[in-house]
Amino acid sequence: MNQFAAVIGILGAMSAAAPAQDLSKYRAFRFGTDLATVARQTGVNQSVAKVIHTRPALMQELAWRPQPFGASTQSETAQDVVFSFYDGQLYRIAISYDRRQTEGMTPGDLIDAISVMYGVSTKPAPASDEAEPHYGQQEIMLAQWQDAQYCFSLSRSPYRSDIKLVGVFKRLDDAAQSANIEAARLDDQEAPLRRAAKLATENEAERVRLEQARLVNKPKFRP
Repeated sequence: MNQFAAVIGILGAMSAAAPAQDLSKYRAFRFGTDLATVARQTGVNQSVAKVIHTRPALMQELAWRPQPFGASTQSETAQDVVFSFYDGQLYRIAISYDRRQTEGMTPGDLIDAISVMYGVSTKPAPASDEAEPHYGQQEIMLAQWQDAQYCFSLSRSPYRSDIKLVGVFKRLDDAAQSANIEAARLDDQEAPLRRAAKLATENEAERVRLEQARLVNKPKFRP
């Protein structure tokens, strides 16, 4: 089975459990789901979730490396998946694909495969000149699938064959972006206080260390 057929097979199996153009989820992971449920679905311990910010909203990430189901000999095309949560609700899913599993595939191949799940792309495959990288460009957008609530974007890195599919719950994604901006503002505002507190802690630790050394050295000092 060639690589393209393998990808089609995997995505086709997914679509059997999810109606075409159902953009509210990726595989079995539905947007808006809480962290505990996603952790249980992936088999990843909830305690390893990374805290990005705690204010003005709790922002967390959970990383997952999918494995083939059971004793299946079919390879897993998704290499890494990162689930992002806003106040405990899943709002973003970023899927990075194994470069070996997408090597040689054209944008059209990838779009056709993903369209099995999400229907017709709302952004056509780029022309060959549009697919060429520009200086400083972070990624090249290949296609999008979206409706009023959800959006999935397919992109690749400009100088390597790294392929990524990112899905977002628009309402929560907008709130998360606003929260990230506010968190950065608060970080900048509180930075002097944090530096002062850190310096005070370090000074106190040094004072205690010197006092302990004094208690040891003073009785045995001989001029």
